[in-house]
Amino acid sequence: SCSRAKDVTMPAKLPVNFFSTRSPVIDLFRGQLDYADHLRQDSEIVLYFFYAPWCGQSIAAREEIEHVASRLSGQVLFVAVNCWWNQGKCRKQKHFFYFPVIHLYHRSFGPIEYKGPMSAVYIEKFVRRVMTPLLYISSRSKLLDFLSNYEPGVLGYFEFNASPQPPGYLTFFTSALHSLKKDYLGTIRFGVITDKRVAEEISLVHSGSVYLHRHVNTSLIYPNDVMNYTAENICKWALENREMLIRWLRPHGGKSLLLNNELKKGPALLIFIPYNPLAEIHPLLDEITKVALEYHNCNKSQAAEPDLQHLGDTDSPAFDSSVPDAHLKLSETFSITKYPCCNTVVLPQWHSISRTHNVCELCINQTLGVKPNKVHVPHCNFLEIEAALDSFYLQEHTFFQVISNTIECSNFLSFYSPFSYYTACCRTVNRHFLSFISSEKTIFQTPKVAFSSHGKKDNTQHSIPHIEDRNCFIPDLHISGTNITGLSCRTNKTLNLYLLDSNLFWIYAERLGASRSTHLKEFAAIVDLKEEVHYVLDQNQSLVGSTLENFIKNFSILYSPLKRHLVDDPLVHFHEQRVITEVTTNTFHDTVFLNEKNVLLLYYAQWCGFCASLNHIFIELARLLPPDNFTVARIDITRNDLPWEFMTDRVPTILFFPHQRKEQSVKFPEDFSVNLPNLLKFILHYSSLSSSEPCTKECLHEEAVLQQGHISHLEREIQKLRSEIGALHQAHDQLEAQLSEARREEHKLQQQKHTLEKQHKTLQLHSEQLQATYDQKNQELLEMAEKLQELADASENLLKENTLLRILVASREGKLQSKDEIKESLQSEQTLSEDNDVSVSTATATVEEKRIDNIDTIETDHSSGNRTE
Repeated sequence: SCSRAKDVTMPAKLPVNFFSTRSPVIDLFRGQLDYADHLRQDSEIVLYFFYAPWCGQSIAAREEIEHVASRLSGQVLFVAVNCWWNQGKCRKQKHFFYFPVIHLYHRSFGPIEYKGPMSAVYIEKFVRRVMTPLLYISSRSKLLDFLSNYEPGVLGYFEFNASPQPPGYLTFFTSALHSLKKDYLGTIRFGVITDKRVAEEISLVHSGSVYLHRHVNTSLIYPNDVMNYTAENICKWALENREMLIRWLRPHGGKSLLLNNELKKGPALLIFIPYNPLAEIHPLLDEITKVALEYHNCNKSQAAEPDLQHLGDTDSPAFDSSVPDAHLKLSETFSITKYPCCNTVVLPQWHSISRTHNVCELCINQTLGVKPNKVHVPHCNFLEIEAALDSFYLQEHTFFQVISNTIECSNFLSFYSPFSYYTACCRTVNRHFLSFISSEKTIFQTPKVAFSSHGKKDNTQHSIPHIEDRNCFIPDLHISGTNITGLSCRTNKTLNLYLLDSNLFWIYAERLGASRSTHLKEFAAIVDLKEEVHYVLDQNQSLVGSTLENFIKNFSILYSPLKRHLVDDPLVHFHEQRVITEVTTNTFHDTVFLNEKNVLLLYYAQWCGFCASLNHIFIELARLLPPDNFTVARIDITRNDLPWEFMTDRVPTILFFPHQRKEQSVKFPEDFSVNLPNLLKFILHYSSLSSSEPCTKECLHEEAVLQQGHISHLEREIQKLRSEIGALHQAHDQLEAQLSEARREEHKLQQQKHTLEKQHKTLQLHSEQLQATYDQKNQELLEMAEKLQELADASENLLKENTLLRILVASREGKLQSKDEIKESLQSEQTLSEDNDVSVSTATATVEEKRIDNIDTIETDHSSGNRTE
């Protein structure tokens, strides 16, 4: 029994090779972490792949690691460590919460953990980033390529005259590794300028200076006088001040709040493109980046990229003065057409014509006055907008027309200079125009410009409508790349731009509405969590810059022409014989609004257990109601999207849509229990309400037929209920008889129970008495056994003593017999030799006697000693 209670365990099997013996990856399958550290001392770049042999992700990433190792094994040491075996040092020293884990070391710096996709191209890209964290820039063309990249760039200028390297270079090098450690996506590119003339082009004069390039905002130089020149501070400064025009999203596949946190920031444009990190050129990515740059370029007047423009001019010397002047002239030429500051104002609604909006797009622009100086594109501040609004409201009667396709402008003086004034232009928006705004042909021609009497007249080219409508109204002023410039700062619906690799995350695109059968995995969608809507770019259009610009502009318009995308349930199959109609996004309008019947609609969800318990009630209700007048339907809100006015955040929810009054839907009261009688009362109450229009004879006849149908259905149901009540009465009588019989049986069982309890008590007393007798007899037997044992011991001792006495007696007899023989021999010797000396014989006899007496004494003592023992 003791051996069965012990735990029987089987020791774990010894680990085996996880990677092939021919693989370039060193596989430490017994978790020899100390040996891995020993190998790292002899290599410059080391990649650790910590795995668990049973982990599915580790098994899937094994082939990817081998592929990368086959390409970079000559430059990087790849070591795989089994961090799951309980006897290995890796398991004892490391405590990972997931597998696999990739750590990289650059000499003594590390570990740099890689948290990106477990794909060979992404891992190789990150390893190469660790191998060469700095890009060396020695010419103007390389500087131009570096600054034109969409990723934030940090440049350091160092004069390589000292040996072995200039002061501060190692600190800058370490800061690049720190950025990879903090941001595994590697969104900050670090470069080193080695030529003094190239460094001067970005205002770097002193060796050790650090420059952060930004496309839209002003570029920065590291403040050495404020912050200490350390690797951590440089990395922190770059991360805090970097400019993110467009961000990559790479969900790791587990549960996280990555998408939720980003979408909470505001409307988001999600762009899915096939991306290869190792490719040298990315034309589609460059085009998207250009759109993002134009969209965020709110301060075009300051020439957001002056460096890129003059750096690209290789024919002229560095910073020729003619280049800025030419750029300035270009700004003067298109200042009015490219950069108006617009605002939306509401006109007083003095009429009741429904097809004209009482909304005016008010655009202002600073115009040159009398003083002949150079005109720069103005910054639109609040004072200017306020002045434009004041001028507009003072002259609102001159702007307002019932139906107007003209742009009306008004000029007013600037608060800062009496020699310059502003132009405010306004145009009313026609509702009919909005439905055709995205079409190729517009219903309007180039509008005429009408000026008010307030202020002086100006040229017609200075009057610009709202930026979203410029293509339709003034096609002559269309300039490529300027329609979307700075739009993020001139609309309340600013978009955050995100990129996702469609090769890895196409499932997200399918969930947003992308086609599963498409061969080209390019997709774009706008998601607005606050408004609970999302829009999908038509997949028949190619994903190019112009398409994205139109998509963004249509979203930014006050009355957006984009059609909300609704997710349908592809798994629903309709059957005509079903009593409950299953509604989807595509059939919602036809089933509910275009249906000539009264509709009772149930909102449910797959995870809702209470919703499932209502199925039998709605099936019974659908059978009771006449199918010619009523439709019972349901919709799964987890698989379908609905128009916002019919959405609900609670399930189950029941809505009733009366016939001819579908817009007057009624919600079933939440404080009422959902059962068949309450639902019938609810439906009959709201379906019998009189409509707002006077009812004709035909209507009264139909209503009477409907009521008669209701009555006949209810009478049949009452008859059924009566028959069921009679059956219930009979069943009740049978149950009463069975209950009385059961009570009698229970009484008998109670009496038998009392008798058995008495017998049990008597038997228990007898059992206690027998137990006491048994204990007494057992004690007596134990005492008797002890006495018998004592007697047996005593008898055994007596037998031993008797045996010893017999031996002593026998030995004594033998001694006495020998003594007699000696005496006889002595006597015979005396007789034969009488001449012998008497004294000598006497002495000899005396000695012999003493000897014999001594022997007898010793034997007697020995026998008595044995007897005593």
